[in-house]
Amino acid sequence: MQVIQSAKLANVCYEIRGPVLDEAMRLEAAGHRILKLNTGNPAAFGFETPPEILEDILRNVSSAHGYGDAKGLLAARRAVTMHYQTLGVESDVENVFIGNGVSELIVMAMQGLLDDGDEVLVPAPDYPLWTAAVSLAGGTPVHYRCDEQSDWMPDLADVERKVTDRTKALGLADIARRHNLLVCSDEIYDKILYDGATHTPTAALAPDLLTLTFNGMSKAYRVAGYRVGWMVVSGPRAHATSYLEGLNILANMRLCANMPGQHGVVAALTGRQSIDELVLPGGRLREQRDTAYELLTQIPGVTCVKPRGALYLFPRLDPKVFKIKDDREMVLDLLRKEKIMVVQGTGFNWPEPDHFRIVTLPSVQDLTEAVGRIGHFLSGYGQS
Repeated sequence: MQVIQSAKLANVCYEIRGPVLDEAMRLEAAGHRILKLNTGNPAAFGFETPPEILEDILRNVSSAHGYGDAKGLLAARRAVTMHYQTLGVESDVENVFIGNGVSELIVMAMQGLLDDGDEVLVPAPDYPLWTAAVSLAGGTPVHYRCDEQSDWMPDLADVERKVTDRTKALGLADIARRHNLLVCSDEIYDKILYDGATHTPTAALAPDLLTLTFNGMSKAYRVAGYRVGWMVVSGPRAHATSYLEGLNILANMRLCANMPGQHGVVAALTGRQSIDELVLPGGRLREQRDTAYELLTQIPGVTCVKPRGALYLFPRLDPKVFKIKDDREMVLDLLRKEKIMVVQGTGFNWPEPDHFRIVTLPSVQDLTEAVGRIGHFLSGYGQS
């Protein structure tokens, strides 16, 4: 009997770690040095764990070897609850779930919510795990396009037109309110902000809506490998008893989240926010974003919206200048010629092959070299 993959995987892809990474690893095995600008992994670029987080984990690691509460360490859930209360989000420890990173919790949330054919509205470009998680749960991701010319804001009329009687969730409060939908808000970059930008939790703006807020320690606290994230359920819950029971079942099935890492949550949320010094003027993340943006937009035919948060740029390649039909092929060609790894825009469910994504975590020196090589590659590039 031939063993083949489940049909549920037909629409599941994660190009950030897809075939292009396989080629990069092949080139590395052949002795080439590859600068990987594909994934937001702070540790790979010299960012260290805040010492207070590491201290709490090490202090408790000898007693963290057994299974814990399926929802998560009580002290960690209480810290998450109190943190969100200061931001205007009312919840309680019984409605906080700790997971092995936000990714696991997104998958759990979709598995507990969706029947075959149910729909979730997802932005394009997206974080592709959302699309994959909806598909894997048997649902249908319905993408609404965000407008690059309007700072990537969604076209609300277009979003509303895509709501059907099978729609179960999205991330926009007003439309969710009109159609009685679940709100999902991925806020992993809530503290990585530039140029005076501020963040308000979606749940604080929509206390009347059942809302799932996702966040964790991977990015703002630079400890992606510890795999600690949380999901906060807030808003009215009387009508969602069955769904919450399903989340409890799924939490119990995975037994518990990584126990040692959970001991760092209290220090992370209640201590000094060391991310601040990295994103303010003169901070490393701020300078790297500025450098990458300035150099990319100097390349003829390349434009880019200057991001006010997170760790990435999503440059546009003018189709009148660059005749690109297959952006994955373009990214592979860049990798083979210049030994620079980025991710093609269609890997984020963007419908045209005219964008790519680059992380801004490398040093200014490495970014300067990388963007210079990208510009050199693009200067003579085309596809037949």
